[in-house]
Amino acid sequence: MKTFLSALTLCATLLPAVPSQAQATSPRPKTAARPASAGSRPSLLNPASLTAKAPADFKARFTTSAGDFVVEVHRDWAPLGADRFYNLVRRGFFTNASFFRVVPGFVVQFGLNADPAVNKVWHQATIQDDPVKQSNTRGRLVFATAGPNTRTTQLFINFANNARLDGMGFAPFGEIIEGMDVVDKIYAGYGEHPRQDLITEQGDAYISPNFPKIDKIKAARVLLPATAAHVAPKAATH
Repeated sequence: MKTFLSALTLCATLLPAVPSQAQATSPRPKTAARPASAGSRPSLLNPASLTAKAPADFKARFTTSAGDFVVEVHRDWAPLGADRFYNLVRRGFFTNASFFRVVPGFVVQFGLNADPAVNKVWHQATIQDDPVKQSNTRGRLVFATAGPNTRTTQLFINFANNARLDGMGFAPFGEIIEGMDVVDKIYAGYGEHPRQDLITEQGDAYISPNFPKIDKIKAARVLLPATAAHVAPKAATH
């Protein structure tokens, strides 16, 4: 069983060695973020304030240094995961975040903020697990986990059909519908070398000088539904 650096400690994964490895964070207390109090202002520094319910279906565009890709989310696949992702995107959590773990033929992982102050407050903002309703096929977007009920902000995109992850509790909530070729081009030269504990503690101050070729997310935004074009009524004919 392969070991790797987690967000805080060196710990053993619950998965076999790469390429069958998808854990991202160390086990943490199974305490979810407390509900926001009345009047709380939504803020990345207050996870409990970001509890909006996601639409049944929505899309999000990621603009990255490798190009753009679009994710389509289906809330019924994994409601809690979809809600957390929706809130993170809306509040700009992923801006300047790095694709810090790239395992060709397996997964690409991201979801640690460029600001260590933000990482600190989200570290224990866990959500409960969703039942796995969809398979971890190529292009599916999934929250990383270190065991039951430990999802926070880290995600991965499946490069391949990783159905073996289905029985391990990894619940896809969306999939890439545009730009999977961009995802395939994300720089893989650093592999799993960026240390997640140092990203958590130092943010981009650790990433940029040590991994200058790493690909980053410039921006992520929820795409509003297209408004139907107004069509003028046809003139009556006689």
